[in-house]
Amino acid sequence: MIRNLSARELKSLFLSPMAWSLLGVVTIILAWLFLVQIESYLKIQPNLVARASELGVTDLIISPLFDSSAMVLLLITPLLSMRLLSEEFRTGTIQLLLSSPLSTQQIVLGKYLALIGMLFFVLLVTALMPLSLLFGASIDSGRLAASLLGLALLLASYGAIGLYLSSLTEQPAVAAVSTYGVLLFLWIINLANNSGLFDWLSLASHYRPFLNGTVSTGDTSYFLLIIVACLLMTIHQLEQRRGRG
Repeated sequence: MIRNLSARELKSLFLSPMAWSLLGVVTIILAWLFLVQIESYLKIQPNLVARASELGVTDLIISPLFDSSAMVLLLITPLLSMRLLSEEFRTGTIQLLLSSPLSTQQIVLGKYLALIGMLFFVLLVTALMPLSLLFGASIDSGRLAASLLGLALLLASYGAIGLYLSSLTEQPAVAAVSTYGVLLFLWIINLANNSGLFDWLSLASHYRPFLNGTVSTGDTSYFLLIIVACLLMTIHQLEQRRGRG
């Protein structure tokens, strides 16, 4: 049943003109940033060789691309997640879902997996860019794999937060703005104060070690904690609505 709901929601997302417009814009922006990084690398490559620098394609092209991808995808995730539940509330179709044989957990997981499917499609497109460098350059495959894992966890966290905030309102626009605010706050929270708490709460401080090829239990657990907590809170919100119905 989860698979059917996820397939239906994913089909709805892929049939949405807005979703394709967002994917097109994101692809163009990331491709442009990728080409800019390549051009910058080619300009400084003679100096790197002369100085016997250890910096290479992975440091100067791939890592900056994934760093930029995190911010670009932060901008589109709220627009993809805002309608998942708030639109159901606004139109009243949530009652059909809640009265169906699907459990609350299945509804939430179905919606979440559909969103993750869309976001991971963007991840795949992003991954093809650095992989294209294999035809003419040597890259650090370990760091590339770590970067992909980090971006996947980050996107899964973005999606979980967006889904939860979509469950709090009947207005998709409010859900989108709220998701923007929360994601941006969690990204920059450690800029003004580098204390242990703010640094631990920051999405950026847990994401960037992946770009350096460091995959730690602490950083992975942080993202998994966000995902599980947001999904549980979303389930709780729907359970309350089901109880009132």
